[in-house]
Amino acid sequence: MVRLFSYYFPSNTLFQMGLEATLLFGIIFMGGVLQQSNSNAGIVPLVYPALMFSAFMTAMISAFGLYRRDQPRTFTSAAARILFAFCIGFPLLFAAFHWFPFATTWVDSLAINNVLALSGILALRAVFISALFTGPFAYRILVIGTGAEAAAVDQALRKSAFPGLTMVGFYSLDAEDVAVSPQRILPKIVSIVDTVKRHGVNEIIVAVRERRGDILTLNQLLTCKLEGVRVVEQSTFFERIGGEVRIDALRASWLIFGDGFRQGRVRSFVKRAFDLVASICLLVVTLPVMLVTAVAVTLESSGPVLYRQERVGRDLKTFKVFKFRSMRTDAEADGVPRWANANDSRITRIGHFIRRTRIDELPQIFNVFKGDMSFVGPRPERPYFVDQLAEQIPYYSARHSIKPGITGWAQVSYRYGSSVEDAIHKLQFDLYYVKNHTIFLDLLILIKTVKVVFSGEGVR
Repeated sequence: MVRLFSYYFPSNTLFQMGLEATLLFGIIFMGGVLQQSNSNAGIVPLVYPALMFSAFMTAMISAFGLYRRDQPRTFTSAAARILFAFCIGFPLLFAAFHWFPFATTWVDSLAINNVLALSGILALRAVFISALFTGPFAYRILVIGTGAEAAAVDQALRKSAFPGLTMVGFYSLDAEDVAVSPQRILPKIVSIVDTVKRHGVNEIIVAVRERRGDILTLNQLLTCKLEGVRVVEQSTFFERIGGEVRIDALRASWLIFGDGFRQGRVRSFVKRAFDLVASICLLVVTLPVMLVTAVAVTLESSGPVLYRQERVGRDLKTFKVFKFRSMRTDAEADGVPRWANANDSRITRIGHFIRRTRIDELPQIFNVFKGDMSFVGPRPERPYFVDQLAEQIPYYSARHSIKPGITGWAQVSYRYGSSVEDAIHKLQFDLYYVKNHTIFLDLLILIKTVKVVFSGEGVR
């Protein structure tokens, strides 16, 4: 995997996307060259339309999930999606090309060039799927350890949708518990170095609880690293494969001495500038929606339109968060704070709709404008729950080192939670964000948030 802007991308997928985009460009460009072989127009004017075709059809292929981590692993499934992408994308592109001053003969030949491009993509995809999952592009992983930590790595790999990852087995260390299938433990008759060479290992994951400082093991791991094999510990693996910092595999030294967790002035300034400009624009755009929502809330039940509640922000400072009221006014008549859940009986009919569509969150734009919140960050919790969770969950206070957000990495990566266990899972995603937050990651989260809103995922 390749790390860009503090976010991990599957290197195979990036290579695949670049290769297919280049193929599309090449076919369309060469088709235009052959079409104008008897013309003196030159080849330079063909670059722009070829680039447009390549970019648009690559975007269409991506829209059908063919570059996602869980992309189809069989040629039949992939081919069906590619056909749909071309059937929908080509008519739109063909119509758009008539608006540009391209040569008429080139536009007229676009249909046959499109068929050639489709055939090329299907052929390339067939080769890539075969090579990625069974051939030389498969990424082979060896796990050092056989205990609970190694089992957790194995489980994460099984759930992972990263294409091309292959587990070759586990290498046991002395006096270690066995929590994995004995059949998958590799024989220790050879060293780690020889095991890596025999199985063509690309990466070693060290998944052991105790670091005893075995000089022989450390020397072998160093030898593997010097020979080009990637060696990582389980915390780095979980961060990369799942976009989370796993509490059960976390060590304070990894947090302190590892990359990330930087809170520079430039980063804070850029983030604040983006929040200010975006909040002003969104307040103008969403004002009609907020007015209609305010009327609907007022007509359904008596009580205030806006719900003001104390939340914990950066550096544990409290502030009042604004939301449209989605519950009855007597939701906590006894004064005891409660977790909200998906089928909460306290939610009104209008409340169900505005929570499902996230309209209830719109007044928080005022919190962003004031500076109490950011558009992207950990979700702010109530002081009552923060006190409880800080006592039960290690490193919980780390999420308060940056401003809370309307949306965040945890919200788009994990379902809506209403328990301490859910809070632990969400904290793991929050720690990933605190460690790696950049403007690029913020934009990615905002894009994912739009998808969640329109797809209805993570209904609260």
